[in-house]
Amino acid sequence: MSANPASKSQPVSALPPLSGKPMRQVGSTGPLVLLPNRCTGCRTCELACAFAHSEDGNLGLSRIRIHPAGPDRYVQVTCLQCVNAACVQVCPTQALVRNADTGAICHDENRCVGCGLCETACPFGHMHFAVEMRKPVKCDLCGGRPACAMFCPHEALEWR
Repeated sequence: MSANPASKSQPVSALPPLSGKPMRQVGSTGPLVLLPNRCTGCRTCELACAFAHSEDGNLGLSRIRIHPAGPDRYVQVTCLQCVNAACVQVCPTQALVRNADTGAICHDENRCVGCGLCETACPFGHMHFAVEMRKPVKCDLCGGRPACAMFCPHEALEWR
């Protein structure tokens, strides 16, 4: 039985826009900026992230989450890629390392022992841990092209 061609993983740049608008070009360097005042809670960023991290036709786990912050107010929660990141400092196996090209703190699955200290150490609560997989699930800035920022129809996320 042959695989459905639509279920094959594609780079984020090859995915169609979700909002009906042309996909915004996202810069190649700089921080991911969260603008909660523009967030409507549509969760398009979560879906874009899950698609960007899909494998073998299965949706990946989103590295960004939307939390209600009051009536008609929402806040995006994702790794802030801290300069002196507590998660990196506490990791006993150096499984979290900064990518020199993107500035993202990336997770090396081969070094990780699944202890969860990184999640505990994050002072912002932005490190998510997949208990069933025994590994952190954190933003890697999609290799320098954050899908959440590209697909947000309200420009509540910017890659500057």
